[in-house]
Amino acid sequence: MQLAILGGGESGTGAALLAKQQGYDVFVSDSSRIATAYKQLLIAHGIPYEENGHTLAKIIEADEIVKSPGIPNKAAIIQQLQPYTLPILDEIEFAARYAKGSIIAVTGSNGKSTTTQLIHHFFTKAGCRAALVGNIGHSFAKCLTEASYDYYVLELSSFQLENIQYFKPAIACVLNITADHLDRYDYAMAAYAKAKLNILRNMTATDHFIYPKEDPSIQAYLTTRTILPQCYPIASIPCPPLSNSPDVWHFNIQNQVVSIKRNLLSLLGPHNQYNATIAITAALLAGIRPETIIKALPTFHGLPHRLEWCGAPQGIDCYNDSKSTNVASTAAALRSFKRPIIWIAGGKDKGNDYTALLPLVQEKVKAIICLGKDNRSLIETFGCLALPIRETTQIIEALRFALGLALPGEAVLLSPACASFDLFKNFEDRGNQFKTSVNIIEALNLNR
Repeated sequence: MQLAILGGGESGTGAALLAKQQGYDVFVSDSSRIATAYKQLLIAHGIPYEENGHTLAKIIEADEIVKSPGIPNKAAIIQQLQPYTLPILDEIEFAARYAKGSIIAVTGSNGKSTTTQLIHHFFTKAGCRAALVGNIGHSFAKCLTEASYDYYVLELSSFQLENIQYFKPAIACVLNITADHLDRYDYAMAAYAKAKLNILRNMTATDHFIYPKEDPSIQAYLTTRTILPQCYPIASIPCPPLSNSPDVWHFNIQNQVVSIKRNLLSLLGPHNQYNATIAITAALLAGIRPETIIKALPTFHGLPHRLEWCGAPQGIDCYNDSKSTNVASTAAALRSFKRPIIWIAGGKDKGNDYTALLPLVQEKVKAIICLGKDNRSLIETFGCLALPIRETTQIIEALRFALGLALPGEAVLLSPACASFDLFKNFEDRGNQFKTSVNIIEALNLNR
């Protein structure tokens, strides 16, 4: 059986390795250059490939096609393939054919990585064989070629879910659905929400679905379903507990009542309390014992680039929240502080409406540093607040501007609400450069 794979990155190469292992005749095609590390893997496994362009005649020889999630349905090669009616699968769906363990899938506009990592952390502390894969940077397909696991904890983006046909998790978590990647979905929230909710497509009454209680798009979708999984709605900000103690989570999962102190979680902000609520619910549904969760919570320290404290030059705490690439995520970051913020924002706009941040910025922010090639949208939106606004394309200069406007005890927050690709390779590069800048300025201060 012949398989053509579009895209030679993490997902595409992973799918190629799995397909080869399963006996397929595999061919990889990428419209751009394939990174050296992936090219070496393909060569080592005897997998033919092409780069810097697609050969349609070669691709249509395949019985099936696996598409990397970064390739949108409106891409030229996908449109060219339409007359041939060949099955086009996502890497996640192809990999799931060969996964024998239970799948716990997490999606949402914000908080996916933290929640997915925390669920995996619980499994690890319980001594379970669990893999952490998907949008978190590790190919699901490639993982299957290396070892077998009892559980696969998947972070999934809308890109990875939009073409799902048969994929079915045992536990699905949708954290939230707020405006993000609208440029891929013709600026239509309904299309974006539909892609996210495709995670439910094949779930049955024996499966479990955890979701935000107040989300109208999810509520509307559930009414269209004839077969529903077992549903666990969670308040978007953790509900006040039933007892008089506001510092305790209460869970009633499959007739098991569990109470856990909230202060065991060290992460900053109410949004992380919510993420933890989702993760704990998923872990309990998977059979992780409450005492294991209680012991594991304090040892989870979060992920880089998510409200990450990275130093305090001049007595001013600096936080790297480079992963916040949309309005909702930045709103959650701003809500996490009770002190004045010097806010570093900006980057490549993804069609976001910044006006939703106006009340929070007015309440929380002392000054704005715009870090981007084109800051017009930010300046037009927040100029009415009469806050100091400065512009730069240099991250160390942004930090110097921020520190010059801050007083000891205040905070500098890099939370861009934008993608990073105008000035940086990715959000990790942006965050790492910010942390390096903090270290440089701290060292200069020490040497004075």
